[in-house]
Amino acid sequence: MTDPDAPRLVLIVNPQSGKGRGALAGAQAEQLLRDAGAQVSVLRGSTAAHARSLAEQAVQQHPDGVVVVGGDGTVTGIADLLADTGLPVTLVPAGTGDDLARALGIPADDARAAASAALHGRPRRIDLGTIESQGVRRSFLTVAALGFDARVSERTNALRHPRGRARYHLALLIELVRLRPTDFQVQIDDEAGEWRPGTLLAVGSTSSYGGGMPICIGAEPDDGQLRVVHVASLGRLRLIRLFPLLLRGAHLARREVTVRQATRVHVSASDLIVYADGERVGTGECTIGIRPGAVTIMMPEGRADGI
Repeated sequence: MTDPDAPRLVLIVNPQSGKGRGALAGAQAEQLLRDAGAQVSVLRGSTAAHARSLAEQAVQQHPDGVVVVGGDGTVTGIADLLADTGLPVTLVPAGTGDDLARALGIPADDARAAASAALHGRPRRIDLGTIESQGVRRSFLTVAALGFDARVSERTNALRHPRGRARYHLALLIELVRLRPTDFQVQIDDEAGEWRPGTLLAVGSTSSYGGGMPICIGAEPDDGQLRVVHVASLGRLRLIRLFPLLLRGAHLARREVTVRQATRVHVSASDLIVYADGERVGTGECTIGIRPGAVTIMMPEGRADGI
């Protein structure tokens, strides 16, 4: 007999995330929750659109919480919907980058420990980034990329061969050969807009993207602020020399790198390409904002402060 007082949870699983990691992590999370006595409704979807449809179904079930198994893209695609409901979200990381989990200190290699937060964790309210481009508004939880890095992502998606990381490396080489500065026009909060030519512009609610590259080092997921990192126009050799510093989070000391805090950023450029949480958002211009404390994440025991 089902215990009427048992927590009612909806488990949304992207089985394709992390090259199939999602399927195993989902099964492990489901088993742990059922063994603990929870009532679990499992919904599976392999695309962002499908995941959002599943989240809408989840909300209609009026559960006590939602457990999401997948990568950053899976969570981001439904974060605004879940934020509007106030439902607590438990993240079981199963992507290729898992930068949100990294920022929050949620274990990416232990699905059971991550899932247990739905039952025994503590809530932590985190900020939700917003980004609007070409009339489309969406949310993000890690970093918006607006320069060289966005072009590499665009090139990677356009290539059909080779597969895996080799495709990204080929895209990186192609864009290095084609390297040119972007004439960013940037307006921060209520300040006057200014032209800021550069190689890279990143706006982060959390610090890292691309599976751990701390581009917006110092960004906190719950401080109500965005970190705006601008890298001045660089030649190929200087950009190559900067990359090891980016990987270590040591780039902020370089004179060609500037950092600001903001709650609203408007960026435009004739050749602007906009990516957020690894997904293409738009081109030409964008407006980036922040919704402080909009999403409640259930943290594993001992990690309510993200440590």
